[in-house]
Amino acid sequence: MKLEQVVPWGRSLDNYINMFHLTRGDFRASILDCAGGPSSFNTEMTQQQCQVISCDPIYQFRVEEIRQRIEETYPVIIEKLAQNFAEFVWQEIDSPKRLGDLRMAAMEQFLADLEKGIAEKRYIVAELPDLPFGDRQFDLALCGHFLFSYSEQFSLEFHLDAIREMCRIAKEVRIFPIVENFTGVRSWHLDPLQAELTAQGYQIRIEGVNYEFQKGGNEMMRVCRI
Repeated sequence: MKLEQVVPWGRSLDNYINMFHLTRGDFRASILDCAGGPSSFNTEMTQQQCQVISCDPIYQFRVEEIRQRIEETYPVIIEKLAQNFAEFVWQEIDSPKRLGDLRMAAMEQFLADLEKGIAEKRYIVAELPDLPFGDRQFDLALCGHFLFSYSEQFSLEFHLDAIREMCRIAKEVRIFPIVENFTGVRSWHLDPLQAELTAQGYQIRIEGVNYEFQKGGNEMMRVCRI
């Protein structure tokens, strides 16, 4: 993996709560954040004495390298948001600049925590669909803005392998959103993926969540092995 291939974009604990419908009961669970990127979820949860491990190949890079990449890509993302303004729901957040400020705050929290988190083994260099964790090691695995979001880049087989792997290491998997980036359209992988996993003995449920920034992106997928 090369850092220039990465577009870092972090989200906060509040975002995670709404995206994945996290409850107080979930806060007592052991959680794996797959493709966690530069989000502050791990940092904020750890401050509340919760058990979270994040995995992402970006964690192999030094803080200064990630910060530089954030600074390089940040204006590009803001410009793209402005160009596609009509594709998003601007309610609680009323402008690309305001969104950028919130995302940057989350990424700054992540950067401040990264070295400590690596030492504590809370940030692990790993990527789907091969994770270095034991069977049912976690109660819950989360995957945000990766699977389905990048349906053009990742095949149906990759999605199947990734979800089966998360179900191997966690009792329940939650994936958000189920639409492609900048389209608001459900991923074309969704129907064949549900059919294949259901046939293999997985239980799948699509449910609405209290979060919609990308238009149409207000649903998550829950998966578990029956």
